[in-house]
Amino acid sequence: MSTLEELVGLKSTIEEKLTELVGHEWQTRNGLTVPRTDDIVLRDGAVQLDAVYLYTDMMGSTRLVSEFAPGTAAKVTRAFINTACRVIRNRDGHIRSFDGDRVMGIFVGADKEGRAVRTALEITYATDKLVWPALERRLPSLTRQGFKLRHVSGVAAGPVFMARTGIYDHNDLISIGSAANVAAKLSDIREDPQYRSYITRSLYDAIPEHCAVTDGKVMWQAHHVPVNGEQLAVCRSNWEWPVT
Repeated sequence: MSTLEELVGLKSTIEEKLTELVGHEWQTRNGLTVPRTDDIVLRDGAVQLDAVYLYTDMMGSTRLVSEFAPGTAAKVTRAFINTACRVIRNRDGHIRSFDGDRVMGIFVGADKEGRAVRTALEITYATDKLVWPALERRLPSLTRQGFKLRHVSGVAAGPVFMARTGIYDHNDLISIGSAANVAAKLSDIREDPQYRSYITRSLYDAIPEHCAVTDGKVMWQAHHVPVNGEQLAVCRSNWEWPVT
């Protein structure tokens, strides 16, 4: 318990902090780079960004935890998350959040749309061609029990408002805006396991041609999915982009 809470009690401390948290004015600046937690003042600092958000989410984690040894489940999750992070960083994406078996990457600057979309396709390649073969070799119980590593990535673009939340030395950044929310929702889609990358239609219209077409073939299929109570126009893909 903190010194303030010891002196005045938890209820009074919460009420005092709520007055401060809700009553202040944001000290907002426009950002050109993705901030780290310490770059924003905890009380009232905020950064506005024009960014592309990518969420990639491992599928089947509930079954993995319930049917396999904890050590096995941890190795699978770690292998997927570690690989996804390396692919994101290779395209100058900034990793600012983990949520269990899901990781978030933020892309800003030149060609942020193309880099984010290419990253989603590269994660599919790395998962299928690198991570899963390594897991099969080292953890044969996965194949014996019918487990197959799969994932879904969601990508969306737009303005976001970044601030810090939490207390003392227990705080982190939050992203407020439709880009982060929609990308997270798209990574939750489980309707057809062959499609592992979903992007908004507006993002598709902004990406360079080489991220949309290869060898004369369109890599994306127009589609609609329910997001936040509406049918959102998206494009989905079952293509992979090799990593070298």
